[in-house]
Amino acid sequence: MGELYAESLTGAATEIEYADGTRRPLESARWLEPIDGDEAVLARCAAPTLDVGSGPGRLTAALARRNVPALGIDITPHAVRLTRRAGGFALVRDVFDQVPRSGRWATVLLADGNIGIGGHPLALLRRAGELARPGGEVLAELEPPGTASRVDRVRLRRGPARGEWFGWAQVSVSDIARLGAAAGFASVEPWRQAGRWFATLRTHA
Repeated sequence: MGELYAESLTGAATEIEYADGTRRPLESARWLEPIDGDEAVLARCAAPTLDVGSGPGRLTAALARRNVPALGIDITPHAVRLTRRAGGFALVRDVFDQVPRSGRWATVLLADGNIGIGGHPLALLRRAGELARPGGEVLAELEPPGTASRVDRVRLRRGPARGEWFGWAQVSVSDIARLGAAAGFASVEPWRQAGRWFATLRTHA
């Protein structure tokens, strides 16, 4: 998805195509500027914070401006360049690969639906718990209550150009307590801000 995603960040009209043929626009531009509710997310990020799937880095760079040490990781080099240009630190890295300071992050951030990365939210939450320090927190953005949690096969497309299929999940806040317990977290606290739903998952001290 890297090249098509990178092009979408420059304003190229890009779509998400589902395995059943459904398509919807990939609205990447919304990740370039602050979004209502971001302030509440940033206020909950303790130092140091790992921003997983950081994209163009609006949250990573915002934390840097607050003097909160933060690192963004993303699989798209262009997104990482945008993060660095905005003043944040970022690496081209898959969350399931080797990540610096593993087991020592105070906060692991899964914003903008990034709990869907890989299409296996339980595995991702377990990995996030490994990356966090004892007593640390994972902040995950979720779908509203009553939304069906699901896993889809999707790909990006722009005109005739099509990316490879990959798994992507959406997780309802209604299901996060069950998933958090299965992933081994000590507690799960759902919360809402500016119409967005989140959960704070705390690791065992």
